[in-house]
Amino acid sequence: MKKSTSAHRDERRAVLKAGTGMAVGAALTGLGLDAAAAPAADAPAGAGAGGSASADRAITVAADARDAWSNWSGIQFCSPQVMATPGSETELADVLADAGGGIRCVGAGHSFTGLVPTDATLISLDRLSKLQSVSATAQTATIQAGIRLAALSRQLDIQGCALRNLPDIDTQSYAGAIATGTHGTGKALPALHADTVGLRIMTSTGQPIECSETDQPDLLAAARVSLGCLGVVTQATVRVVPAYNLHRRVYLLPVQDMLDQAPALADKHRNFEFYYLPHTGFAASIVHDVYEGDDVAQSPSAAEDVLTDLRRLRDWFSWFPSLRRMVAGWAIDADQTEEARNRSWKLLSTQRPTKFNESEFHVPQALGIACVREVIAALEQRADTYFPMELRFVKADDAWLSPFYQRDSCSIAVHAAQGEPYDYLVSQIGPIFRKHEGRPHWGKLHDLSASDLAGLYPRWKDFLSVREQLDPQGRMLNPYTRRLFGLAT
Repeated sequence: MKKSTSAHRDERRAVLKAGTGMAVGAALTGLGLDAAAAPAADAPAGAGAGGSASADRAITVAADARDAWSNWSGIQFCSPQVMATPGSETELADVLADAGGGIRCVGAGHSFTGLVPTDATLISLDRLSKLQSVSATAQTATIQAGIRLAALSRQLDIQGCALRNLPDIDTQSYAGAIATGTHGTGKALPALHADTVGLRIMTSTGQPIECSETDQPDLLAAARVSLGCLGVVTQATVRVVPAYNLHRRVYLLPVQDMLDQAPALADKHRNFEFYYLPHTGFAASIVHDVYEGDDVAQSPSAAEDVLTDLRRLRDWFSWFPSLRRMVAGWAIDADQTEEARNRSWKLLSTQRPTKFNESEFHVPQALGIACVREVIAALEQRADTYFPMELRFVKADDAWLSPFYQRDSCSIAVHAAQGEPYDYLVSQIGPIFRKHEGRPHWGKLHDLSASDLAGLYPRWKDFLSVREQLDPQGRMLNPYTRRLFGLAT
């Protein structure tokens, strides 16, 4: 039965309130493309065969299963001899003393590159995950490095504080997030690691060392984004701000209008990003600004239904691109605008039950829109694309291996659904990123070599020197990181 215009409009509105802003989904429901239920959320990282540890055990020996650990999307996996979950620095020191080479740490498993896999010792900091203290005077929080961003946000809120910004997924551990340069969006807002003002690290030999902005600042500059190669980060001191509310507004524009307006929108709003919706002609803008009120307005996320409908558009009309675009254009109510108001951490981060593989590069802001135009043109040439492309803005910082080292950047992310081909993200889109001086997200797919990276990171050799000083035997490395740094495997 055909739904009424008001019901159709209400469904569109529900999707826009989801936060990702991809409004095509509910509109297509009116065409009879009712979305299937979202898949169940994945189990916590480390819960694979032989991979979970009881709360009172520091070490679990992996079973003989081939995939004792796998990353979120399933493309990285390993069967380490030892999977350790230390609950104290003393237990961690014991683990390190017993380990040989190939020591790696794992958080939520949201990296798509080979940073984690090892056949030796894999360490989870899930039992080192407390908010230890908050200083209102210094506006800092001291945390154990294994705490997940979602838990940290909730606990800081209770203390009347918040992180200045958040990435769009908050399941990561704090240590894993900063180790890979994880970021949110906001032209005046840097990545997460830039607000890390102190770190405590246990080297591969079990020696604890500390660094801060005033004590060993060069070590802090190296350790803020370390790829887990300097040692095991056990504690961090982080800048916080008073807890704040945000007002989110989500709306659609023709993609060319969005591209033309994006720089001005990034200047105007605290947080701005947009999603290009392949083969629809539209992009969805998401803006956040500080809200002084205390009323709450937020609807449950419908993003999974949106992705299902975008996929069905692809599956049913990929053979006829013009019809695919026409159906999408007819179904989308381009005039709708939706809003939400809530605590910052409840709006900035979202759940991502649908799994995917991803490549993301960070290009100079002056080249950002030109790069996005070329990426969109390339994606439009492929009939199999349906996953939205994301554009964000990030402020420069001074961490040596930060993709945003001394340059304001546009971050451009492309995705392919789990189980579908994703090699083109690197082979076809990668050259466009490289043409525009892109630096890769360390946890996302790329094919850059050590020589390529040395040319992109002015402090590359300095980082390698610090790594050699702290871990001369290379015990914190795996084959992937050895190749990345140009070291013998």
